[in-house]
Amino acid sequence: MSVRLGELLIEKRRITAAQLQEALAYKDANGGDLASALTRLGLVPAGEIAALRGAQYGVRSVDLSGFEIDPAVLDLIPADTAREHGIVPLRRSGANLTVAITDPRNVAVLDEVRFRTGCAVEPLLASEAAVAEAIARYYDARQGTSGADRGERTLDVAVRELDRLSGGSDDPRAGGDAQEIDLVAGDDARGQAPVVKLVNVILASAVQRGASDVHVEPYEKEFRIRFRVDGVLHPVMTPPMRMRDAVTSRLKVMAKLDIAERRVPQDGRVRVRCRDGGSTKAIDLRVSCLPTLFGEKIVLRLLDKSHLVLDMTKLGFEEAPLRRFTANIRRPWGMVLVTGPTGSGKTSTLYSSLAQLNNPDTNIVTAEDPVEFNLDGVNQVQIREAIGLSFAAALRAFLRQDPNVILVGEIRDVETAEIAVKAALTGHLVLSTLHTNDAPSAVSRLLNMGVEPFLIAGSVNLICAQRLVRRLCRGCAAPAAVSPASLLELGFSEARARTVTPRKGRGCEACNGTGYRGRVGLYEVLEVTEPLRERILAGGAAGALRRAAIDEGMLTLRESGLCKISEGATSVDEVVRETVR
Repeated sequence: MSVRLGELLIEKRRITAAQLQEALAYKDANGGDLASALTRLGLVPAGEIAALRGAQYGVRSVDLSGFEIDPAVLDLIPADTAREHGIVPLRRSGANLTVAITDPRNVAVLDEVRFRTGCAVEPLLASEAAVAEAIARYYDARQGTSGADRGERTLDVAVRELDRLSGGSDDPRAGGDAQEIDLVAGDDARGQAPVVKLVNVILASAVQRGASDVHVEPYEKEFRIRFRVDGVLHPVMTPPMRMRDAVTSRLKVMAKLDIAERRVPQDGRVRVRCRDGGSTKAIDLRVSCLPTLFGEKIVLRLLDKSHLVLDMTKLGFEEAPLRRFTANIRRPWGMVLVTGPTGSGKTSTLYSSLAQLNNPDTNIVTAEDPVEFNLDGVNQVQIREAIGLSFAAALRAFLRQDPNVILVGEIRDVETAEIAVKAALTGHLVLSTLHTNDAPSAVSRLLNMGVEPFLIAGSVNLICAQRLVRRLCRGCAAPAAVSPASLLELGFSEARARTVTPRKGRGCEACNGTGYRGRVGLYEVLEVTEPLRERILAGGAAGALRRAAIDEGMLTLRESGLCKISEGATSVDEVVRETVR
């Protein structure tokens, strides 16, 4: 049927043969049917496809978004049957039952419904996505409440528990200090289903507590919600197991993912409007869905632009490393690399660099996967590997766009590395990231990719490695008892060990009992001087580069951590957790 639908659309000149092949490839990669693929790619509207398929089968199509289904009608077809066969009852008039179905050729299902209900069945055609969304909207919500007030009261208890943990009021719609999230503009919260209320409060609580990620995790006998706050995961609540599918479907509907597809990973994005203290702000959520043994795990990355620090003096740089870094990003050409693991703050450092360089006389272009924040005055490109828009392809296009500054989200392969290096050698400033443990290892990484030593030596101006450690809570931080021997083992000199007073958070209401609030960066800045260029040309190992850079005054990540301990910004435990001597 998929091929026939494609042929009809080509005959009607609605799509080209190339677009059909693109949609078929998308369907194979992401699951679902051809109609869903055409709609998600924006090639043909869903309504037009439904009308065309209806003409194929000799049945009328229906738009399910305008229906409000009577609960008594839903009871006519069990939820399992609806999910398995893609069918939803819409209305009953006497002995006539109207249903929406994805495949009206499925005579066996229609006969089963006739036998079960004793009604004459009128099938209407609806898209796979529309039927799946209707099932999630009606059946999953009913399962979540068990069709009784008792279930809704249980959910309300869970909502109040989560709201209490976040410091808000019992009612997620209440004013005052509690945040309100408009997931659908104009909707009245009083008319929302319990599962919608639960998801709203989870997201409101995550924003209020400053979480960077929300983990929605199904297990065999437990359904768990966790927040990552200041880099550490904290269990928040365990909703009833019967809410698992309903919560998952709600989040996937919000992110415009295919809720009928539960076999392959999916990624989406949604913008949430939050009201806090009378003001309104928008927060982007990156949604990642992963099939696991007991259901789909969903991780939401919260991207709050109000938390984005674009002032480099507030990131945590020591004075001398900051001076070197600033000087190198203001050079007219060359490459500046920021390295570190996922979640180490590389994006904040790069965006802070762009903020300093962003002037009307400067053309800045970026290739990112994904684009995390929108920056005014910066031309940002979202990488889409599925259609051939890779980092290397974007870089080639950038060089024809008369750029001054190029940001490459990540150097992943030799092709991207070579184009970036050549751009840096031909009069462009290139900023990018690598995944390495420290700054000198970035050179070894490029060499292992296959980049020639003379290209690295001629193009790379500076390498910055970084980590994030939790910042001590100002309200409860107090001196900690740490022996001088432990300070010496940590890396302090004897003189510094006698004068430094490490601190540790005791835990208070402001920091939710953790002793930490916020994070601060540790930075290792390696400036490629002439002696270091000669070592790179000679194929010098990372260890030799590291020793030479330290001799020239480079602060290592551990030494940057020792500075933060001396300043009372973080604890000994945090520095030990994130750095090595």
